[in-house]
Amino acid sequence: QVQLVESGGGLVQPGGSLRLSCLASGFGFSSYAMSWYRQVPGKERELVARISNGGGTTTYADSVKGRFTISRDNYKNTVWLQMNSLNPEDTAVYYCHVNRWGDYWGQGTQVTVSS
Repeated sequence: QVQLVESGGGLVQPGGSLRLSCLASGFGFSSYAMSWYRQVPGKERELVARISNGGGTTTYADSVKGRFTISRDNYKNTVWLQMNSLNPEDTAVYYCHVNRWGDYWGQGTQVTVSS
């Protein structure tokens, strides 16, 4: 079955960086676009970044453009989200996502940006 396992979250000071990882299994990873979403309590889950199956096309939310970078390695079945210049508004639970005949989500990883 499809499994997405995120890691790399934590507490970071404003201006700092984190790198999130998502290890995928149970499906043909290289055939599917992958995404990162985030959610804060009381708000809808929002798309942060998406990468095409081959990695050649990426899209970002306006709020993270120029600060976050999504990438993938189809040999390692892994997608990353490099987050730089973090600010408190980036505090959220971050989820890895794939749409494969339906939505699949990881368990989420907490990112907290605070001094």
